Amino acid sequence: MFEVRRIEAEMTYSLRHSVLRPHQTVEDCKYVTDHEDNAFHVGVFYQRKLVSVASFCVEKHPDFPIKKQYRLRAMATLEDFQKLGAGRSVVNYAENLIKEQGVNFLWCKGRTTVQEYYSKLGFKAHGEVFDYPSIGPHIIMYKKLGFIKENCWN
Repeated sequence: MFEVRRIEAEMTYSLRHSVLRPHQTVEDCKYVTDHEDNAFHVGVFYQRKLVSVASFCVEKHPDFPIKKQYRLRAMATLEDFQKLGAGRSVVNYAENLIKEQGVNFLWCKGRTTVQEYYSKLGFKAHGEVFDYPSIGPHIIMYKKLGFIKENCWN
């Protein structure tokens, strides 16, 4: 049904804008991390139409005692394709790429409106809800992708 593959950062901007930040400019949907070393972007296509995207970059969250971590950013799925597995396909594909690099930890700053969705994907909430001005309440979510040797929290 879906084709999942790596895409260029520029291909994510339209979906980021329309789904996540329609009240802001497209420029606000471009992140410094988009072109960093080891950053990558995943897209899901349905009949050659890009319907879901997410970006991943190496970024350490200070609360987590894991040396190398990936951060999920700007996951966006067109409304007509939500609850059909497009977003899950993005995350599963990316998790395999991350594990191939020997990294077993993924985290994100998720909107509280999708916290339950991330939980269904195996993420756990961490810390208190915080607010992004003009975007809304968020919470840190994390997922262990495999065995982690460091003494980590539950």
